[in-house]
Amino acid sequence: MGKAMFYHLTRDPLEVTARNLLARAYGQQLRVAVRGRVGARMEWLDQVLWLGETGDFLPHGLSDSPHAAEQPILLTTAPQCPNAPAILMLIDSAEVRPEELGALERLWVLFDGNDPEALAHARGQWKAIAATDMVAEYWSQDAGRWEMKAQSGNR
Repeated sequence: MGKAMFYHLTRDPLEVTARNLLARAYGQQLRVAVRGRVGARMEWLDQVLWLGETGDFLPHGLSDSPHAAEQPILLTTAPQCPNAPAILMLIDSAEVRPEELGALERLWVLFDGNDPEALAHARGQWKAIAATDMVAEYWSQDAGRWEMKAQSGNR
């Protein structure tokens, strides 16, 4: 079982942190599924990744595209991930099913630290993950760079 990494967004917006994490995974040739809750939000992220500030292209697609299973980065609202990801990124309080955890190398949970509902949801997810065999790490950007602030699990 892999590792869950919770990213408490307080400085950089979702699109900056997501792009950085996705670029790192793509550079390591790891497939990622990005799961959100609202289709329009996934379409927004699709546009952000196409038109990124740095001009660096990250190959990706939406889950309703004809070649979804072939995408190295798949944007979805569905519980199924046809691209067989090593990493699942959750945004906007999306959920992960307990049976998915065993197949993942990483679970990335990005949440808006300025949104009390998102913060409460992430805390609930942390407790649920901490109750499994998966290691959980809490990362915060308080000092301007990402620092691990807490860890739970057996590793």
